[in-house]
Formats: sequence, structure tokens, C-alpha cells
Amino acid sequence: MKQVFNPPSVRRPFGHYNHGLLVPAGASLLVTSGQLGIRPDDTVPEDVTSQAELCFDAIKAILEEAEMTFADVIRISGFVTKREDFAPYMAVRDRYTLDPKPVSTLIIVSGFTRAEFLVEVEVTAARNF
Repeated sequence: MKQVFNPPSVRRPFGHYNHGLLVPAGASLLVTSGQLGIRPDDTVPEDVTSQAELCFDAIKAILEEAEMTFADVIRISGFVTKREDFAPYMAVRDRYTLDPKPVSTLIIVSGFTRAEFLVEVEVTAARNF
């Protein structure tokens, strides 16, 4: 069971995430590479919401192959290219994440390997089997 940390001396989280999670000893750890909003046929949607959904669908597939779910995700790092994409990205993130909410970082970057990419997401998951 993960333990949540949101100390009263620290400003409450801005969204649906926690400031800290403690993973019990003996948990298996899964770390993903950054996932981009690209379909298996190499097409890329034009909007950040659709790209974020593809990122999280790819992460879901990786989690399932590792016999995990979004309930096992302890950390999400999201990267977007525009400040106005924060809200749509977070709306997608919040649909996929489960309780206890993972810790989360969201960063604006100048771009990715291809100009049409608007978002990239990586996660860390932990689970006791």
C-alpha cells in the first residue's frame, strides 16, 4: 500500500496529484520511456488532447504487459510545447490516473524530435506482486 504525503506546511497540489508517495519495500518498479502522441501507422493528430490520449493509451499497454494498471503509477512526467495545453493535458491525465493519485510534474519544452508532436509523457509504476 502506497503512503501519501501532502504536508500542511506545503501548498496543496494544484491539481489531481500528490506531493509524495512512499512505495513499500519489495515493490517491483517499472519505468517507461517518454511516449509521444503517434499512432502505430505513424500518423499524428493535430490537437494536444488526442495526442495525450495516445500517450496514455501507450502507457496503459506497457503497464498491462507488465501486469500493472494506472493504480500502480507513482510518478508522471508530462511535457507540452505550449502553456495553453496545460489544461487539456491535465484533463486527459486525470481521466487515466487512479487513487492514490501519483506525483506529477508538467514542463513546457521548446519542442520534440518532430515539430508536430505537442506532448510527451513518461511514468514510473510500482507494485508488490
